[in-house]
Amino acid sequence: MRRNEPEQPAPKPAQSWRETSNQNTAFPSESQSENLGGTQSNRYQNPPQYRKSQSQQLPQYRSSSAPKNNPEEQQQRPYMNNMGAENPSGFVDHFRVPNAQESSYRDSYLNPTYTFETYIEGDCNRLARSASIAIARRPGETAFNPLVVYGGVGLGKTHLAQAVGNEVKRNDPSKFVLYVTSEQFTTQFIEALRNNNVQQFTNYYLQVDVLIVDDIQFLAKKEKTQENFFHIFNRLHQNGKQIIMTTDRPPRSLEGLTDRLLSRFKWGLTADIQKPDFETRIAIVKQKLMSEGVNVPDDVVEYLSYNIDSNIRELEGTLVSLLANASLMQKEIDLDMAKNALLNIVRNTEKEITIDFIQQIVSEYFGISVEELKSKTRKKDIAQARQIAMYFSKEYTKEPLKTIGNQFGGRDHSTVVHASKAVTKRTASDSLYNRILEELLDQMNIKSKG
Repeated sequence: MRRNEPEQPAPKPAQSWRETSNQNTAFPSESQSENLGGTQSNRYQNPPQYRKSQSQQLPQYRSSSAPKNNPEEQQQRPYMNNMGAENPSGFVDHFRVPNAQESSYRDSYLNPTYTFETYIEGDCNRLARSASIAIARRPGETAFNPLVVYGGVGLGKTHLAQAVGNEVKRNDPSKFVLYVTSEQFTTQFIEALRNNNVQQFTNYYLQVDVLIVDDIQFLAKKEKTQENFFHIFNRLHQNGKQIIMTTDRPPRSLEGLTDRLLSRFKWGLTADIQKPDFETRIAIVKQKLMSEGVNVPDDVVEYLSYNIDSNIRELEGTLVSLLANASLMQKEIDLDMAKNALLNIVRNTEKEITIDFIQQIVSEYFGISVEELKSKTRKKDIAQARQIAMYFSKEYTKEPLKTIGNQFGGRDHSTVVHASKAVTKRTASDSLYNRILEELLDQMNIKSKG
């Protein structure tokens, strides 16, 4: 059953910027902005759908009753149209349905460097990346519609979402792919309300083949904006168009969004992106170095990857800073330079103990690889190291037993419990074993609970 579209107010004659600038109602008040679903702080932004004109004045929107041949209006608002010719009306309608030749109205606002080739796959993002690739090949035709990607800051959500858009455009340039943040969407909607252009605004979005909305959580408590997005979402989904959204938390944890909108998120796939493990971080650093055409010693790569373990953006930023310093000082990058770079960039806080961190320390101590630690082998030296790593993971991290078992080659939680009991029992009678544990704790900078 088709939902009735809300009635739009009758269009009002457009006013010139000079006319509106002398009125107190030129922009909504703070209370009005809140009612409209946004704030005044970003009213001067140039959202991506707004085509920039050569005029320095704020854009006006064409109303059906706007005067078309008013000399005074022409003189007040000099304006060049899309093709560079003079536009006597002086109005810019940003949301009308464009002609096929007006490709500028169909700009995608994608970062061309955000591709699948530059996105490193790991256990932390495998599901989200695989689903994104499937969508890019058949947008709107898979069960992953909408695709909701969630994860912490700097883990690559925006990169992955835009990689889908870039791949779709590469496969079919005629597709209209649009990337927009939720804040930009809100700003545009407020402008449309102010200028009685909500229908044109909606029509613009209904042309999109692939809609990518970043940071959807910022639509919280903006009721009218959510209502408009809800109708756009329904129409696009009904027409087989692809929708991709990113957020910083699972949809069930989002507050301030209406239940009916949240229910739409469940129609497709929700995939999370977790913190990258040590191996994935190394691969990210090496890929970045390759793109820059720079060779850096392996010990520097491992040092950076080991010490920055929670934020890919921070890891890449530190690497860029290190490369810039080396270039300015005309020196080769070495471990001392990397340590100095981290002192200036990374906050001096106590390091969080993670399973990856424990596995790395234990494997290095016993002279084995992390892969062997996770493997199915029952060799005595490897099994002993594995038990100790499981014990530390249980005692010094907040991860549940099931997660710990999965991190050790997909083992059951009962295996973790057995390993922990075995280590505890041996410490009661083996002083050499206790010394090994103390040395490992010292390397991890953990105070013994004993």
